[in-house]
Amino acid sequence: MKTLKLIAICFLVTAYSFANVSSTDKDALIAIYNATNGAEWNSSWDLNASIDTWYGVKIENENVVEINLQFNNLDGNLPQEIGNLTSLKVLNLGFNKLKGTLPTTLSNLKELTALELFMNGFEGEIPSALGELKKLNTLKLYSNKFTGEIPSSLMSLTNLRELLLGSNFLSGQIPTEIYALSKLQKLSLMDNKMDGEIPVEIAQLKDLEELLLSTNQFTGDLPQEFMNLTKLNTMMVSDNNLNQEYLTVSGKNPPTLMQLEIQNATATMDIEKE
Repeated sequence: MKTLKLIAICFLVTAYSFANVSSTDKDALIAIYNATNGAEWNSSWDLNASIDTWYGVKIENENVVEINLQFNNLDGNLPQEIGNLTSLKVLNLGFNKLKGTLPTTLSNLKELTALELFMNGFEGEIPSALGELKKLNTLKLYSNKFTGEIPSSLMSLTNLRELLLGSNFLSGQIPTEIYALSKLQKLSLMDNKMDGEIPVEIAQLKDLEELLLSTNQFTGDLPQEFMNLTKLNTMMVSDNNLNQEYLTVSGKNPPTLMQLEIQNATATMDIEKE
């Protein structure tokens, strides 16, 4: 009888430990833990403890709404089960050792407002399915090994304020549909293998504050219409194949494009900052 009581108590304690989230969310978290060598994380999870005590996990209304595990020594591939966290609003796994391709199930995270996977080793193409995450206002995929072109589907993410895709191996041209990202404040495509002319449509992004396009293979001229970007305080377009070289612009009152033109100029490229 005592044995049965102990078993019952252990069962209730275990059930209570996971009672604050659904079994689907719990299983997805454990899948992430197992796939990314959770035992070796800088701040690991006690799988026997209540989930609301797990490092970097935020719960609201019994749903996991945020995972913030940057700088935590995650090493491995993201599992498909991550797509089961359908209430997730923020996913930040920056500065880790993650690799492989991004799981297509990320497109299930319809509540996601911030997807931050920068400074890892992800490869392959950026999934076009990310264009289904209509609530995204932050997409940070810089400093990985992504290849291929920027999916045109990303141009439908009209709530984006930050699109940071620098320091990858992206090719192709900047989609002319970029004008649709009317709320965009920061755009970084620096340090890739992109080519073609810089589209004049960028000049329609009236809220743009940072434009980082240096170290690519862009050709032609900077559109004169960029002078209408009154909020622009940082522009880096050096180390391309443009008809003119331009100084890096940084400050609250940047000079006009005519003042920026300089023959045989050299520009210092800052490392993309968080």
